[in-house]
Amino acid sequence: MKRGWPLLLLLVGCCRVGAAAGLDGARCVAPAKPGGGFDLTCQLTRDLLQRAGQTRQPLGIVYQPGGIGALAFKATVAQRPPDGRTVTAFSSGSLLNLAQGRFGPYQPQDVRWLAVLGMDHGVVAVRRDAPYKTLAQLLDALRTQPGTVVFGAGGSIGSQDWMKTALLARAAGLSHKAMRFVAFEGGGEALTALTGDHVQVVAGDAAEVGRHLEQGAAIRVLAVLSRERLTGRWANVPTAREQGIDLQWPIVRGLYMGPGVSERELRDWTDALGKAMERPLAAREWNAVGMERAWITGPELDRLVQAQVAQYKALAAEFGLVRP
Repeated sequence: MKRGWPLLLLLVGCCRVGAAAGLDGARCVAPAKPGGGFDLTCQLTRDLLQRAGQTRQPLGIVYQPGGIGALAFKATVAQRPPDGRTVTAFSSGSLLNLAQGRFGPYQPQDVRWLAVLGMDHGVVAVRRDAPYKTLAQLLDALRTQPGTVVFGAGGSIGSQDWMKTALLARAAGLSHKAMRFVAFEGGGEALTALTGDHVQVVAGDAAEVGRHLEQGAAIRVLAVLSRERLTGRWANVPTAREQGIDLQWPIVRGLYMGPGVSERELRDWTDALGKAMERPLAAREWNAVGMERAWITGPELDRLVQAQVAQYKALAAEFGLVRP
C-alpha cells in the first residue's frame, strides 16, 4: 500500500497544479482609479488566490474609472457578458448607484454576483492638524460655520461618500443642500485632496483610509460608522454611536461577473475563492487593512443585493434623489 503513496501524491500534485492554473491569466477590474476601495478589493483577491495556491500567476488588475462603476458595469453587461476570465470589484456604493438608476438602464439582475469577501465600514477623516479632535467638534463647526467645512467625496451627489456626508450634515441640523463638497472619481482621489488640504473632511471607508495611513498620510479618524467598535487598527477609534450620533454605514466588498458566464466558470471562481478564504491567515489579512473577512455567495448574496438596493432606494428618496 505504501508503494501507492508516490502515485497518489503525484496525482494530488497534478490536480492542484491544474486547479491553480485554471485562473492564470484572469483579471480583476477595479472600476475607479488606483488607490481606492475597488483597487484594494482586487489586490486582496489577487493575494488571497496566490497565497492559497489557487493561481500560479498573479491576478491582473485593470483600472476602468468612469461614473463610479457605471462604465465597468456597462462593459461587463454589453461588451463581455460571457467572459469567465474577468471579475469586477463592487461595494455597497455600487448598489447605491444601481438603486438610483446611475448605471443607466441596467439592473442588479443584469450581472452575476460572485461573492462578498469582506465587510468594511464608513469613517470620518480629517487632516492630522485639523482643529477638530472629536466628531462633536466637527458637527459644531458644521452647525455654526458651515461655509468653512468642505467635504471631499468619492463621487458626485448621491454617491456613497456623499450620502455619509449628507447624514453627518443632518446630524448637525444642517440641510444637505447647504453643505459644501467636492466630487472626485473615487475615494483615493478624495483622500489625496484631504492630505493636500484642498478639502477639510472625507466621510470615506475604513479600508481606503487605512491604506493611506500605511503610506504615511497625515490623517486623523474622528469616528467609525459601525454598530460597535472595531478591532485591530481601529480599536482605539470611537464609533459615532459612542459619541452620541447614531450613524452607521456598513459596506460590503466583493466581485461580480458577466451575465453570460457559464455555471462551470462561476463554480471555478467560487471554489477557488472559497478555498482561499478558508485559510487561517485570511482573516488576519483582511483585518490588516481594517476590514472583516466575510463570505457570502449564491442565493444568499442575491438576496443581500436585492435587500440593500431596496434600502438605498428608500434612503435616496429621503434626500430627493430617486430618478423617475
